[in-house]
Amino acid sequence: MSMTTLQRSSLDDLALILPLVADYHAFEEIESTESMRENAVRKLLNNPDFGCVWLIYSDGHLAGYIALCLGFSIEFNGFDAFVDEFFLSKSFRGKGIGTEVLVAIKREARKLDVKALHLEVAKRNTSAQMLYSKAGFIARDKYVLMSLAVENDDDHR
Repeated sequence: MSMTTLQRSSLDDLALILPLVADYHAFEEIESTESMRENAVRKLLNNPDFGCVWLIYSDGHLAGYIALCLGFSIEFNGFDAFVDEFFLSKSFRGKGIGTEVLVAIKREARKLDVKALHLEVAKRNTSAQMLYSKAGFIARDKYVLMSLAVENDDDHR
């Protein structure tokens, strides 16, 4: 069994994180540019009130990353967080590392006083759905996650 560790990231880790984010976006078919990814990751790393990014190491090798973005929930009576992105490089998948990361991220969330974790997973990614279910995440069939990209008025000038 591998030894999996999480290392909370800082701006010093940007060069390690960005290629992983690019790989994740390619895997999930998320349209983004290099500058968009760098801008978003920089904002998160510069503002701990927004959340955190952890690098994932397996036996000392960089395996991926996980990002939590913080919010507040009246329903859950306190801070909540979205597992905004969770990515393991292909050679590290299917080895139990994802399970170890989810256990560790729950501990990290408790340290941040988070009362609930949320995530979204692609409908086609059934292996990830099984991983999340085994970790205790449940589909909230009563609700549908809906999103709206909010643009600046300047975007249309």
